[in-house]
Amino acid sequence: MEGASEIKLGSSIPVPFVQELAKEMTSIDTVPQRYLRPDQDSTINNISSSSSQLLIPVIHFNNLLSSDKKVMESELQKLHSASKEWGFFQLVDHGVSPLLVEKVKTMVEEFFNMPMEEKNKFRQQSGDVEGLGQAFVVSEEQKLDWADMFFVVTQPNHLRKPHLLPKLPISFRETLEAYSTELENIAKKVLDFMGKALGMESNEMSELFGEGWQTMRMNYYPPCPQPELVIGLNSHSDSIGLTILLQINEMDGLQIKKDGVWIPVKPLPNNAFIVNIGDMLEIITNGIYRSIEHRATVNAEKERLSIGTFYGPSLSGDLGPAPSLVTPKTPAQFKRIRVVDYFKSFFARELRGKSYIDAMRIVPKEEGQGDLV
Repeated sequence: MEGASEIKLGSSIPVPFVQELAKEMTSIDTVPQRYLRPDQDSTINNISSSSSQLLIPVIHFNNLLSSDKKVMESELQKLHSASKEWGFFQLVDHGVSPLLVEKVKTMVEEFFNMPMEEKNKFRQQSGDVEGLGQAFVVSEEQKLDWADMFFVVTQPNHLRKPHLLPKLPISFRETLEAYSTELENIAKKVLDFMGKALGMESNEMSELFGEGWQTMRMNYYPPCPQPELVIGLNSHSDSIGLTILLQINEMDGLQIKKDGVWIPVKPLPNNAFIVNIGDMLEIITNGIYRSIEHRATVNAEKERLSIGTFYGPSLSGDLGPAPSLVTPKTPAQFKRIRVVDYFKSFFARELRGKSYIDAMRIVPKEEGQGDLV
């Protein structure tokens, strides 16, 4: 495996910081042309926010760990159903210290509020996607998101870039260290439960993920004078195995696409996590669990902040359907690929729907289009 300074999975063309751009705008200013996306699908489920959160499945983590077999099996079935039918669920009773979660929230806000000269130290470097900026900017002509992000590898330790996480203010770094460890443990346990619900071989899921690879993306969505004409994060499915999202402040903006309609997601109180299936897990489960398109919207009044923690297989491994889920009746739906090659190809593309995982599908021979798309 290459050293940390040599691991570069992709790059993104440098763009202006939207946070600074928003500060310069007044209420009568118009958004620069490159951020305007008037073609965004505005079909929103017309149910109220309070009822919409009830539609998103809720999984009680402590029930999955219960010594009561009936309680555990009932929650396991809920997890299986949520992963098959929704690809999203809210995770409560997860056991992460409320004090730690609140410290994470405070530190992320403080990071984005640092003076520009301080934040510039963490700007994306040429040829790398990690750092402060935007991801998936592959041309000078493409439309941009109304957001800034700070993207960083957190696990394993030896893949951390020395100029990023180690250079953060010590209180922020220590908080992220603790949070990273907690969420790595949760991700591993959730994946093990999913393997059990799927009837996979014992330990097969953990073996497929190996030592694992964890990254974090901190998102800052400034207010916008024309929020209906921009998008905070374009519609996409996550490339990773599992995403665990924590909303930092009280501004909502996450929407998921269910049955062709966008549904707003309102996080439950008491620091619930929003968890979603990524493309890699759809591949590993041979299409039984499906990644779901989602996007982030912005508003005119106040910034929105969140932190997404992504967990996937080790970069040194291979990616493909789990052997126990491939049978004569359920043949492999996806080709196999080296994990590092999977990510390099992913970061070289513009973020758009489920276009990347669709390129990983095996095309039936009878369609006359060869084996692989």
